[in-house]
Amino acid sequence: MHGSALLQQRLQLRLQDRAARQLLRQRRQLQSPQQPELQVDGRRLLAFCSNDYLGLANHPAVVAAYARGLEKYGAGSGASHLVAGHSAAHEALEEELAAFTGRSRALLFGSGFMANIGVLTTLLDEGDTVFQDKLNHASLLDGGLFSKARFQRFPHRDLARLDAQLQAAGSEGLRLIVTDGVFSMDGDVAPLESLLALAERYHALLMVDDAHGLGCLGQRGGGVLEAARESGVCVDEDRLPILMGTLGKAFGTLGAFVAGSSDLIETLVQFCRPYIYTTALPAAMAEATRASLRLVETESWRRDRLRQLIQRFRSGATQLGLPIADSPTQIQALILGTPARALLASQQLEAQGLLVTAIRPPTVPPGTARLRISLSAAHSEAQVDRLLQALASLVLPDDEES
Repeated sequence: MHGSALLQQRLQLRLQDRAARQLLRQRRQLQSPQQPELQVDGRRLLAFCSNDYLGLANHPAVVAAYARGLEKYGAGSGASHLVAGHSAAHEALEEELAAFTGRSRALLFGSGFMANIGVLTTLLDEGDTVFQDKLNHASLLDGGLFSKARFQRFPHRDLARLDAQLQAAGSEGLRLIVTDGVFSMDGDVAPLESLLALAERYHALLMVDDAHGLGCLGQRGGGVLEAARESGVCVDEDRLPILMGTLGKAFGTLGAFVAGSSDLIETLVQFCRPYIYTTALPAAMAEATRASLRLVETESWRRDRLRQLIQRFRSGATQLGLPIADSPTQIQALILGTPARALLASQQLEAQGLLVTAIRPPTVPPGTARLRISLSAAHSEAQVDRLLQALASLVLPDDEES
């Protein structure tokens, strides 16, 4: 069989298998800006599946800053940061992100995936060991697998297992514990204080990916680190040396950053391949993010409103007896079990004018297919109530029937 025919057969078999297990994904086309009410495939739908947690993706000040950046810098950066693509806007945003997170320096990346892959493959060598929560984001898991280090996973938030793994790993090489701050599919929060204690006990390091916590948690939106400080936990640069955050969620723009010591950032500048060999984000996007960062810091009412909506949703869902995961954040998971049940629930909601995407394996573990409901400060109480009414009307078969 010729190579092209063999490839075609392999591709078809993979797609057929995924379709047979009701795991085939489909893209939807938006004809509107990101906001609670979207124009999707020509139809207006009320969405509860966006990561625009503070409603900043279409904020006038952010859009205006983007437009000014386009006027000043043009559409593309034209080169990597180390060649000719690093603008004054990039530099200013990095300085502002460092100040925002309380770190010495920050470094911009094109995406959170690039940042996590870059950090882990740059910092970890043979003889090192990396320990990761099994429900970490795929970029963290892949970064651990792509690195030269020994890779170990522990059950979700299972500190006893992590303790045993750290003890068994011995004292050779660098030991790095890696966790999401807010877990992207369940919405629960990493036990930061306990992880810091384990890291200190075994002379390990801790890295936090706070993609879904930054902007939403803490008085100023500083994420899980600020929330921990408000509870009396020390999370300075020495105790927690590596922080990653994304800009395409609560900040409403695009990209990611890593924040830490000057030596950490300079090492990434010099050795991190996903940073060195990638065209820089457009400078206009950096200007838009600077505007959104100011809104995140100053408009605390957005977090207050988000907390109120979370409480309203959880109270209503509990009264309805819905199987929601235990989450204090804007990510609320309605666990339905099989892909068929999750898809059917999503379809029934869409028939009522709501867009809530079904999340299925391999994104989540087998048996935990779900509706991932994400709330935004841009939602109204009436819209949350409408969602609850629609969820109450779902008619789903038992697991064994689906």
